[in-house]
Amino acid sequence: MERQHQLLSKIATNDRHGENSPYFDGWKAYDKNPFHPTDNPDGVIQMGLAENQLSADSIIDWIEKHPEASICNPEGVHMFKDIANFQDYHGLPEFRQAIAKFMGRVRGGRVTFDPDRIVMSGGATGANELIMFCLADRGDAFLVPSPYYPAFYRDLGWRTGVQIVPVDCDSSNNFQITKGALEAAYDKAQQDGINVKGLIITNPSNPLGTTMDRETLKSLLSFINEKNIHIVCDEIYAATIFGSENFVSISEVVEEVMDCNRDLIHIVYSLSKDMGLPGFRVGIVYSYNDAVVNCGRKMSSFGLVSSQTQYLIASMLSDEEFVEHFLAESSKRLKKRHGIFTKGLEQIGISCLESKAGLFVWMNLRHLLKEQTNDGEMALWRVIVNDVKLNVSPGSSFHCVEPGWFRVCFANMDDETLEVALKRIHAFVGEQKERETLSTKTKDMPSKTKCWKENLRLSFSSRMFEEGIGSPIAMSPHSPLVRART
Repeated sequence: MERQHQLLSKIATNDRHGENSPYFDGWKAYDKNPFHPTDNPDGVIQMGLAENQLSADSIIDWIEKHPEASICNPEGVHMFKDIANFQDYHGLPEFRQAIAKFMGRVRGGRVTFDPDRIVMSGGATGANELIMFCLADRGDAFLVPSPYYPAFYRDLGWRTGVQIVPVDCDSSNNFQITKGALEAAYDKAQQDGINVKGLIITNPSNPLGTTMDRETLKSLLSFINEKNIHIVCDEIYAATIFGSENFVSISEVVEEVMDCNRDLIHIVYSLSKDMGLPGFRVGIVYSYNDAVVNCGRKMSSFGLVSSQTQYLIASMLSDEEFVEHFLAESSKRLKKRHGIFTKGLEQIGISCLESKAGLFVWMNLRHLLKEQTNDGEMALWRVIVNDVKLNVSPGSSFHCVEPGWFRVCFANMDDETLEVALKRIHAFVGEQKERETLSTKTKDMPSKTKCWKENLRLSFSSRMFEEGIGSPIAMSPHSPLVRART
């Protein structure tokens, strides 16, 4: 193995891809034993993948009504030669125009985007890496408020060498970022000799499902201007809002803060979450910095969106009636699904952080931990994945400073599968309550008997872990590990 490593690059042999974490281990457990309502009803239900499948029927309906949008249909094949030969890394003009208009529509029409600042990339994963290559050198760092997307380690740093400096946030204020926390993280990095090049935020948040208000965004702009560092705003969940309040984009605040250095402001966007099209790999960097736009365009040649996809998307997003209907219907369905799931959890005493966006909930299971530590969280997570057979993501994989929080996705399955998942959670919590009751009644039993029961349980859990997610698993070509960022 050592000799093989000598033959490969440091990138090929390091583990900065971040996939050696419980976040991805849960996916492997699902990949090995995927749930199917008839073929494998006892399999693992995938609740770790943030996909938006609730409005796919609307897109399918549009495609059936507009066969000319595809160059592979008789109605659109007359454009085949032009589109198949197109290779300008600027992208199809109509594609960039449609994306810019859609971004404005998602943000309520309160801001407009310049098509000439649209830089495309292979999904948000590629877009995040591209902006890192433009803004930072190997060894530089970006501040990232926690909890944050686990694959940021891969997207931001694996190939670029950029570091992540966590900005710790906690439940005392619903995990909201504060100026004090930013200052503390920045000062600590400076003391450690780390060159901080910027701040990255996700708004709406993954994994919290919360959004930042206007004043918070203004405060962040003030901070980065004071430090003369960049801000990258990941807004890939912008159209997943289902609450009553409007989503406030950094692009709106930029227009209101007159003394802001726009060269420091950049947006990452995608159609993976808002449109439910992760397989199309449509990622966008929108920068107010001319040099970043020019450099990003050159770099985008390493991860272009296929011209066939651009052509289809341009046609779809240019249909204003469809876009208006889709966004309204998607929000309506997300709100309904979120309500069903959270109410089902409330029935058994499980609460979630209040949220109004995203494809997931931030579920609080602190009361089920045997000990309030990361080890206690991981012990509970192993039981949920191996015994309850639900792939949920532990908060520690999101760098959450408080043990006992879990991200649970609810929009990547049909109603029947969600019902099965809720029944399993209900059964599990009911079993825990029965155990507590039994433990209370038998607290005076000889300790030898109680130890036997505890050892039996630990043995069972350990065996399941060794046979399940703790073991190397050959990945299926359909594994979610090769899907779009979640």
